[in-house]
Amino acid sequence: MRNLADAGFRGFKLSVVVTRENAGQLDDFKAMADRHGAQLRLTRLRPSGRGADVWDDLHPTAEQQRQLYDWLVAHGESVLTGDSFFHLSAYGESLPGLNMCGAGRVVCLIDPVGDVYACPFAIHESFLAGNVRDGGGFTAVWRESELFTELRSPQTGGACASCQHFDTCRGGCMAAKFFTGLPLDGPDPECVQGYGADALLARGDSRPPKPSGDHSHRTEPATRGPVPITLQRRRPDQPPASACNEHPLADFQPTATAPAGASAITH
Repeated sequence: MRNLADAGFRGFKLSVVVTRENAGQLDDFKAMADRHGAQLRLTRLRPSGRGADVWDDLHPTAEQQRQLYDWLVAHGESVLTGDSFFHLSAYGESLPGLNMCGAGRVVCLIDPVGDVYACPFAIHESFLAGNVRDGGGFTAVWRESELFTELRSPQTGGACASCQHFDTCRGGCMAAKFFTGLPLDGPDPECVQGYGADALLARGDSRPPKPSGDHSHRTEPATRGPVPITLQRRRPDQPPASACNEHPLADFQPTATAPAGASAITH
């Protein structure tokens, strides 16, 4: 960040996932971003991906949720949040940013094999809308998939419809509910009115679904072990890669010799 600031680069993002451990450091993160001419981006910890294994221990407490809400009301105009914290709007005033679930409406995820999911935090077959390699490509998936059509239709609210705060929190995060084993038309697990905590207790011993695993083209385990590298020294009389870059490795081009059975890669 110091190098970026010294080079005159402004507006780069400092992204922080808010957890129980760092929820009290938001002022420090904001000061760090301001000091380097960056923009702070706060993201909610969701029980998906690697977060599924740590969510129970690391998601902010009820007291920290309230402190986070007050902090965002005071600083939200200069902090990016996407749709991370709209569930906190049930405290009263709507927060700056997108105050609704953006899944299939303004955001989606395309994984390395072309599968399109409704949300970057909902990598599961239940939220698979199609594949960009099918007929019509991404345009057809985005405009015509049944999943996206359903997500864009008016939501009834389910168990939350009778809550006076539903119009502000919209029932919370789809991914957070799904990966904690709660119904999608029920309360967010971090519902600030406490309904989520009651719903989590009512789950009993049922195990919530897990995010899908591998999302690469790999069909065999990656070859393990060291990759031999052939180092090539630059001649003393060889000029630098560019007039503004005199680093001795600026034009360095190592060649990686792959082990038997693997593909060779040249950097």
